[in-house]
Amino acid sequence: MAVSTMDSARTPSSQAPLTQDGSGLLPAGILSARLGPQEKHYVCGSLAAFTNILVTFPIQKVLFRQQLHGVLAAEAVQQLRRDGLRILYRGILPPLLQKSTTVAIMFGLYEDFSRVLLDVADGSGVPEIVTRSFAAALAGTTEAILAPFERVQTLLQDHRHHGRFNNTAHTFKTLLKEYGLREYYRGLVPILLRNGPSNVLFFGLRGPIKEQLPQATSEPGHLVSDFVCGGLLGAGLGIMFYPLNVVKSRAQAQVGGEFQSCRTVFMTVWKERGGSLTMLFRGAHLNYARSLVSWGIINATYEFLLKLL
Repeated sequence: MAVSTMDSARTPSSQAPLTQDGSGLLPAGILSARLGPQEKHYVCGSLAAFTNILVTFPIQKVLFRQQLHGVLAAEAVQQLRRDGLRILYRGILPPLLQKSTTVAIMFGLYEDFSRVLLDVADGSGVPEIVTRSFAAALAGTTEAILAPFERVQTLLQDHRHHGRFNNTAHTFKTLLKEYGLREYYRGLVPILLRNGPSNVLFFGLRGPIKEQLPQATSEPGHLVSDFVCGGLLGAGLGIMFYPLNVVKSRAQAQVGGEFQSCRTVFMTVWKERGGSLTMLFRGAHLNYARSLVSWGIINATYEFLLKLL
């Protein structure tokens, strides 16, 4: 049965429980009894993001240096080498907490909002694609509540703040004590502009892209298909919204002072980089590679765990 354009990429065959010689790989009903049908999406999304962060954090750190300083990948790597192995994973706690929670929200709330909105719109004549698009946008906007984790991650990864902020807890405490709650949400506008539209495109294209891939007939085949589908989408969206991430990184690297508009920050970066698109997108190739791997891992792990649960 073909999935709708706004449905998830899961086909009936990929939803089938994992079996081995006709028996389930896990005792029947144990995990399902503990997790309701909706809670599974939150748990699977969280675990998928956790796995991804552990694997790709060093790549993200190189990319961050390029976004913030406009340096080549080789120079960013040299900066990290000079910093030393001990702090290679400095700042990993915020993205672990943030990404595990936001991806859980992304998948879980999308399913919840879709279910509720489809029930409300039943018989109204509103196309399903519109309803699911709205659900995806709502889920993405809700993710922005966790923007403080991105803020702290930015400060911990910026070598200019290494002497000021010791760790995640210290950074949160210092920002709140010295600047107030508002400082947590510096750079919120580019996050909002990124999250909603990217969610709409991700959930809207996930099904159609998987349908175009060769049909998988085995569990490894499904893993590969889900990896390719998620990876291609993540990489494409990463390039599309890359300038917003550059603006976000620049805004969040500032501590204290005036809150500048998204447009003002963009124009500052644009002028500093000589009005060059090449300079603005410096690091985009690495972002493409990281997103390809990251969203491939997230999508494949999410679908795999759904079958386990």
